[in-house]
Amino acid sequence: MQLNTKTGLVADIKYHSSPNTDERPDIDDISGIVIHNISLPPGEFGGGWINDLFLNQLDPTAHPYFEAIATLKVSAHMLIRRDGELIQYVPFHQRAWHAGVSSWEGRTGCNDFTIGIELEGCDDQEFEAVQYQQLTQLIKSLCDAYPRLTIDKVKGHQEIAPGRKTDPGPYFSWQQLNTLLQA
Repeated sequence: MQLNTKTGLVADIKYHSSPNTDERPDIDDISGIVIHNISLPPGEFGGGWINDLFLNQLDPTAHPYFEAIATLKVSAHMLIRRDGELIQYVPFHQRAWHAGVSSWEGRTGCNDFTIGIELEGCDDQEFEAVQYQQLTQLIKSLCDAYPRLTIDKVKGHQEIAPGRKTDPGPYFSWQQLNTLLQA
């Protein structure tokens, strides 16, 4: 996986520029990775609804669930679909709006210093092997590109927003990810 640190983009994958981004307060302080899950509508995979959400184009009339979320301004740096496809929304050197109210080891405002990676999935289904493979490659590439990142600086959204968030959920295998990262 080839990552260009000047553009903050991964080469040869889809890039959809989300408007839900801004400058990081300190570009040299990229020091954590947050794993999320997302499916739209909940529990359903495929389709373009995730793209629409991150691009502020979600039709609130397309599904009853969308009425409550269509006006949210959210993004992630990267999405890993069920089939392993990678889609980037925000360059890594910019701030994505993925963590919300959050705290990492006493530091608040986790969007300032973390990279947000969404896995297409939900709290009550296992993730695909190819998603773990792509996630592992991505984490290793990010650690090579950003000096403050290491493979032990990866947390779930539920760890930085406890009580508010549950993702990536109980079906995400931290053991599987750690085994792949150590290989």
